[in-house]
Amino acid sequence: MTGKIIKGIAGFYYVYVEDQGVYECKAKGAFRKDKIKPLVGDDVTIDVISSEEMTGNVISILPRKSELIRPAVANVDQALLIFATKNPEPNLNLLDRFLCMMEEQDLPIVICFNKEDIADEGFEERMRATYENAGYKVIFCSAKNDEGIDGIRDILKGKTSTVAGPSGVGKSSIVNKLTEGQTMETGEVSEKIGRGKHTTRHSELLYLGDDTFIMDTPGFSSLFVPKIEPVDLYTLFPEFIEPASYCKFTGCAHDKEPSCGVKDAVASGEIAASRYENYLQIYSEMVNERNNKYR
Repeated sequence: MTGKIIKGIAGFYYVYVEDQGVYECKAKGAFRKDKIKPLVGDDVTIDVISSEEMTGNVISILPRKSELIRPAVANVDQALLIFATKNPEPNLNLLDRFLCMMEEQDLPIVICFNKEDIADEGFEERMRATYENAGYKVIFCSAKNDEGIDGIRDILKGKTSTVAGPSGVGKSSIVNKLTEGQTMETGEVSEKIGRGKHTTRHSELLYLGDDTFIMDTPGFSSLFVPKIEPVDLYTLFPEFIEPASYCKFTGCAHDKEPSCGVKDAVASGEIAASRYENYLQIYSEMVNERNNKYR
């Protein structure tokens, strides 16, 4: 039978099979011999060892439509990135770094700001102007007041989404609202995948029904630096690409060069100043990292 790996830990793979539940499986030795590692999100074929104990073996991995490096997961359709409007104050540098990470992996992104109920006046308009102009879908919600959760469900429906955000923004509250009443969160299933003999906190997929999965990831805080060449960093800022075609010099870094289309777009308000400042900081780090590498 076929199912989807929703969690992998300590050599065990927990495979969700529609209308049956979660099977605890081991991967056959051939995977190790061929240096193939099953990933959370993989669609797999399993052989059932015990229907009573819900155990089996993973015998094949079906073709992947995508594979992310951070987090390591297969077949993800989009990322839902959650920040708070305040408490904690949104770190837009961290937000832009995460957007670069997802752009580098060619994954569509939805930006969600939680705690809409305590947002400063004008915050929503500023964030929409900044990020919708960059091509991202931006939504607002309040997990505390149960506002906007149905809208998030609509965005997630029928897809596998990775949900990420720094600590303290209410990510867990939103995930709990989304999974409320779902079989993945109750009784025997929760015990099997969760908090029994394997209690380490790992990324896992949660089933929301209607072929909808979310990947709940631990809070992130790392200052991601892209692996591309510094001169190509601007391609990870979608709103930079068209203005960059007007730069006078090939290989323009959009920093100190004259006649720069990107700088002109910042000056006219077409590109948000915060996005440009964060671009310059990341660019500088990339140049320093490359220079240190070749010393």
